Amino acid sequence: MTVPSQPIPAALREPSQRVSPRAQLMWGLTAALEAVVLLVVLTVAGPVTEWAPVPWWAVVLVALVAAAYVCVVPKWRYRVHRWEVTGTAVYTQTGWWARERRIAPMSRIQTVDHAEGAVARLFGLATVTVTTASAAGALEIAGLERDRALALVDELTLMAETLPGDAT
Repeated sequence: MTVPSQPIPAALREPSQRVSPRAQLMWGLTAALEAVVLLVVLTVAGPVTEWAPVPWWAVVLVALVAAAYVCVVPKWRYRVHRWEVTGTAVYTQTGWWARERRIAPMSRIQTVDHAEGAVARLFGLATVTVTTASAAGALEIAGLERDRALALVDELTLMAETLPGDAT
């Protein structure tokens, strides 16, 4: 018995939509705030509590690494983070060091959520989270302009409601 040959699928392409360019600023500010907290802990809390005296050169090294992180990673993430919605699925690509591409079929969508954190609100940005029954967890599109995120939630909700299936 022979099995009919199946065509080899084309390589998975990158999703076509980028997040907002302002996401770079949001990611940079968030990283800078985290770096400041780390440097305060190293320079103030450690010596005051005497639990971890840190040499001055180590603080300078951490500051240099943090500055490089704040300057490089947001740009890098912006180049990688993409998303797309088609009539059949939601596609995302995320990561900055390791890339992850995820696809959620419309028939499997259980919930679509909109969230705006404090820093995201400063930049007029929001996150859309698409939850499915997948063990890998929800798909997240972070760094969308607020109005686009709200429209996307409505669009995905309507599309998911019109497709047959039980989303499991």
